[in-house]
Amino acid sequence: MLDERGTVKMPVIGIMVGSPSDLGVASKGAEILAEFGVEYEVGIASAHRTPADAVNYAAGAHGRGVKVIIAMAGMSAALPGVMAAHTTLPVIAVPIASGALNGVDALLSAAQMPPGVPVGSVGIDGAKNAALLAVRILATGDEKLRAKLETWSEKTADAARKNRQKTAEANLPAAPDSAYGKNDRFSVTPRG
Repeated sequence: MLDERGTVKMPVIGIMVGSPSDLGVASKGAEILAEFGVEYEVGIASAHRTPADAVNYAAGAHGRGVKVIIAMAGMSAALPGVMAAHTTLPVIAVPIASGALNGVDALLSAAQMPPGVPVGSVGIDGAKNAALLAVRILATGDEKLRAKLETWSEKTADAARKNRQKTAEANLPAAPDSAYGKNDRFSVTPRG
């Protein structure tokens, strides 16, 4: 990818999926990263069918400028653990709904990593949250990105507040606006 000056922009997020069938879930995370202007790349490597490819990707990611890896896999979901075992970068697992257990096995696989091989995990098919978590990690060292994240959070909070109108549409008595305190996402009104 090129920036406005024609300079190659390096991806800072690596999205790795275990098979092409996971790309639909990956695209939901990619949409979030694009919304924040975060450069990313997507690869396919199976922890079981192409283990050397998975290991080489993880081991070389930092040297190519990648700062966070999002690894997506279903069933035994070994890919996030393989990635984490071969890099010191943060690895976020996205368990994919598949197989007889519909993703529960993948969730448990990601959450039960042995000591010393940390993998953060989001919910089943949670690519959007994985991307947001990756953006939050990057924003700890990037004030512009942190400001974008603050604006995005306020926008989503405003959308949630607008949903309160649906109580009236459902002919239900609505709690008054004053019940919610200030319209500041991070402030809590003390009780008197």
